[in-house]
Amino acid sequence: MRVVIEKPAIRCLAEADFPTRWGHFRIHGFLGDFDGSEGTRTEEAVALVMGDVHSTPPLVRIHSQCLTGDVFGSLRCDCRAQLEMALGLISGAGAGVLVYEQQEGRGIGLMAKLQAYALQDQGLDTVEANEKLGFKADHRGYGLPAGIFKMLGINVVRLLSNNPEKVAALENAGVRVVERVPCEVEAQPHSEEYLKTKREKMGHLLTGR
Repeated sequence: MRVVIEKPAIRCLAEADFPTRWGHFRIHGFLGDFDGSEGTRTEEAVALVMGDVHSTPPLVRIHSQCLTGDVFGSLRCDCRAQLEMALGLISGAGAGVLVYEQQEGRGIGLMAKLQAYALQDQGLDTVEANEKLGFKADHRGYGLPAGIFKMLGINVVRLLSNNPEKVAALENAGVRVVERVPCEVEAQPHSEEYLKTKREKMGHLLTGR
């Protein structure tokens, strides 16, 4: 997949204390305006920041919204497990950032994602389903997270991800990734084919599949 470097106008709209069961964070709300072929679009994201993120390269995670997994605990994907793993690892390190961006269904939106689910029920994998609906396998961009890190004064990171596209996108945007830290969760029957497709068709760095 071609990495598109975008240069958004980003602003922080709010900041507040944010206690969680993983520890105490500060939550920052960001808005980014992007110029594209179809005009300007606006993206929103929040950043959960814990501890000192400047003395050493912090552990960071870019997590795309997944209503079905993150909120309802769907077993069709590994999203909630990855989210909880990332928050636990950041808490264990005592410092880090989790950027949570609204790119449901790898950027195709919630309703299209549910349509893709229906196609998967008929035997298509996640990539085939997206393409059947007229989308790319992955519509996400990472200009907003990269800009958020820079606004937070972070230019070097340890990235929690199995996706090499995220590494490339941050590097191309001027945020150096000194280490890719795996964020791999145990497969279970409902997600096995989903994870296999991630590895075989999308290049995700997954082991034991």
